[in-house]
Amino acid sequence: MRLRQVPHMITNIIHTALIACDGTWFSAGDICPHCGGPLSGYDARKKRFAVLHENEKTIVVYVIIQRSRCRKCRRIINPPEPFYPGTRIGAPVVDLCRTFSSIMPFNRTSRYLDQMGVVVDRWSVRHYVHLPLRELRTIEVFDMKLPVSIIYLSTLAGSLPVTGSLDRESILEVCNYPSELQKYSHFILPE
Repeated sequence: MRLRQVPHMITNIIHTALIACDGTWFSAGDICPHCGGPLSGYDARKKRFAVLHENEKTIVVYVIIQRSRCRKCRRIINPPEPFYPGTRIGAPVVDLCRTFSSIMPFNRTSRYLDQMGVVVDRWSVRHYVHLPLRELRTIEVFDMKLPVSIIYLSTLAGSLPVTGSLDRESILEVCNYPSELQKYSHFILPE
């Protein structure tokens, strides 16, 4: 069965949303959540958020995760991250996998994502679909369902300077905190 051609506008929306997250720094803050002591930097690492194909080249989108150490209780504190537990790619990409897998098989979902320039193998798609995650909100755009997280990130990215990336709070609100999405409700059509 042949895949339906994806409109270029959909590909642009998805790429804009994911590329806007590139280079965003996630830190644990200044105060220990356990004892209230001061935090100091422990280490920072790049973590792959998404892999995209665009004009025959591969773009890897990274975020930077900085762990901190409490000076008082000596615990290592991990910051909130834009990833679901048990996943290796960003929450919006997992949302795409779950949205498309609700209407097509895993292998076709992987090929469909590849047609849009998003690299995810079919075994990863299968794993992400079976994770016990919150129910997704979707929006229909050009006769296709897209996760709300992608639409919000793309909309927020439209307000950035040409070379900027989104701020940490915006990404976390869209990726991890569905109750916070209410403040962005004016960006989308009512349900």
